[in-house]
Amino acid sequence: MIKIGIIGGSGLDDPDILQDKAEKYVMTPYGEPSDALITGTIKGVPIVILARHGRKHTIMPSNVNYRANIDALRMEGCTHILATTAVGSLKQSIPPGYIVFLDQFIDRTTKRKSTFYENRVCHIPMADPFCSQIRQELIDTAKELKIRHHTNGTVVTVEGPRFSTKAESNMFRGWNCDVINMSTVPEVVLAREAGICYASIAMSTDYDCWHESEKTVSIGLILETMKENAENVKRILLRVIPNITFTTCSCQDAIKTAII
Repeated sequence: MIKIGIIGGSGLDDPDILQDKAEKYVMTPYGEPSDALITGTIKGVPIVILARHGRKHTIMPSNVNYRANIDALRMEGCTHILATTAVGSLKQSIPPGYIVFLDQFIDRTTKRKSTFYENRVCHIPMADPFCSQIRQELIDTAKELKIRHHTNGTVVTVEGPRFSTKAESNMFRGWNCDVINMSTVPEVVLAREAGICYASIAMSTDYDCWHESEKTVSIGLILETMKENAENVKRILLRVIPNITFTTCSCQDAIKTAII
């Protein structure tokens, strides 16, 4: 059976899109997830929503228990994850308000536990970290809804909680990164280890700090842009979820040959 987890990023952890809504607090071998699991359905499809930073946004990116979050969704039987995230744009062609369907990442985090296999050797393949089947459904849906989007993009995930210096921002632009955030890694890696298909709906909220003629990124600017554009992400979620019907995928099989 297909069950879809939605990991809510800043401003998008909205459980009101669910029918038959209920709260469930759980514990995992890795500790407590960020908040209660909100269960329900969307157009008949079982859904579990989890607020990445807590429903009151009290957990900074470095302190999110990513392992507990992913394991809690796995324990609930989630087969697919749709993750929403705010990102800063590193390209002129990705203005605030655009959606990016990420296909690659660069990891610049330093403090996070990024594997479930601390006592065994696990070399999980990550050449294509985001589920191509979900990504295609998301792209098709955005086209149908006429929502401005980019079909692919590389995100650089930094440790935070501070924002970049101009030197760092321009360095990441030189690496040909498209957007920047603080949450995709290790979330996407852990989902692959858990055998769950994972895709990201990334919303551009600002131009980081490299753009000389635009506002420098601030939490106020991010939340303002997210609030203005969150409706587009909800429209995508409501339309795409009934179309996610595949039950076999290389994402789910990768872990089978990764453990020594």
